[in-house]
Amino acid sequence: MNLDREELLSTAAEVLTRRPTSSMDDIAKAARISRATLHRHFAGRDALIRALEQLGHRRLEAALDAAGTDEGDAADAVRRLIAETEPLAGFLGFLVTENQLFEPGEQHEGWMRIDERISALFRRGQAEGTFRLDLTPAWLTEALYALITASAWAVQDGRVAARDSTHMTAELLLGGARRSMER
Repeated sequence: MNLDREELLSTAAEVLTRRPTSSMDDIAKAARISRATLHRHFAGRDALIRALEQLGHRRLEAALDAAGTDEGDAADAVRRLIAETEPLAGFLGFLVTENQLFEPGEQHEGWMRIDERISALFRRGQAEGTFRLDLTPAWLTEALYALITASAWAVQDGRVAARDSTHMTAELLLGGARRSMER
């Protein structure tokens, strides 16, 4: 069996996002490999976590680049961002959860770059008059992370059709974030 390291890491991210206390045995079982095979790739849980962080940050940075978050209408950029990041929901959920383990003010450098790029999109939308000013860019960023992760879980659990998740995530977020004329 040819084992794709990135597929293995994707499976590990999904497992650890749903059950952060999962053992190496749990991860191996979900990946349909033996624990010995998992240990041949990663010396232990810490090595696995570090590899997940590296790949997750790299993939999310690529998704931000592909979404063109600095281009066009901010609401459309959010839609593109959701479409690009939804396939990475396992990594996103893992990184959000893993980042909570850092002491306040001591976030992972890669995570800080991602967080800042997404917050900048919401700041741009506020400056353009698209997004509400009473919701901070940090809050909108956290809401985005939560909705993408929850949507992926709902798809995984069969409660939401995969073809509908991007639209539903974007419309729920944007419906609450958009500045209305009545305010």
